[in-house]
Amino acid sequence: MPPYRIPPKIAVINSFAGYGRCSTTEALPIISAMKVQACPVPTSIFSNHTGFSTHYSVDFTEEMSGYLNQWNALGLVFDGIYCGFLGKKEQIPIVSDFICAQKNRGCSMILLDPVMGDHGKAYRTIKADHCSALKDLARLADIITPNITEACLLTGTPYKDCWQEDELQRLCQSLHALGPEKIVITGLHGQSAGAGDDSFLNFISIRQPSGSFIKTAGIVAPSAGPSRHGTGDIFASVVAADAVLGNDFPTSVKKAAGFISTCIRASQELGIPECEGVCFENFLDRLS
Repeated sequence: MPPYRIPPKIAVINSFAGYGRCSTTEALPIISAMKVQACPVPTSIFSNHTGFSTHYSVDFTEEMSGYLNQWNALGLVFDGIYCGFLGKKEQIPIVSDFICAQKNRGCSMILLDPVMGDHGKAYRTIKADHCSALKDLARLADIITPNITEACLLTGTPYKDCWQEDELQRLCQSLHALGPEKIVITGLHGQSAGAGDDSFLNFISIRQPSGSFIKTAGIVAPSAGPSRHGTGDIFASVVAADAVLGNDFPTSVKKAAGFISTCIRASQELGIPECEGVCFENFLDRLS
């Protein structure tokens, strides 16, 4: 027998930006470096991400059903699905149908990164009906990775800058009520849940399948510099790949956070502009 195995497969449903290191442009090399096959499903195509002064984009909503129906017709089965940016609410039922079909065929891991906003505000294109539809999609997910803004939007919780541990526990209970068994809230900084000023925190919550017990923990990592575009996509990609490989959830979250810290630090040292994301390419070998 060869000293390797058939890689598990993840369907990656996300936007695609040709320049700027984010979304599918990051997910494909990162998931592949972790010895998992990444199969992309574009939701929209951008020449470069929207953090630049201008961009060209093509909405893929009208093509998604035909694209995914062909996969279903071929009888393709994925070990996991990682769903990121859904720019239009009309895309959500298309993705929901695909997830349900895959679950019926044995797909055992659904990760949803409910991209809706940051810094306390929803993105301009995200309206109340879009958020409500994402709540329904979250009911199909095993893992969700919202930042603190998105966690608040999903639960109708008022946003604030600093959170205590008991408040985060209650927030996670509301998120668990939507369906997911594993949650990690990102985007917590400074004094959040006891973290130091020069640090950031990811707060995880794991509910047992019986629903009788919920375990929570904060994973603190030193700050390596200002937040950059695309780090959420890196985080979700690492967690998704680890999940289909059967790796421990808290360990995976810690690995993802440490990898991002390394990439941010190196990007700062190299003087890479913030809009160009992080130079993860230099460190892919650390994920294998």
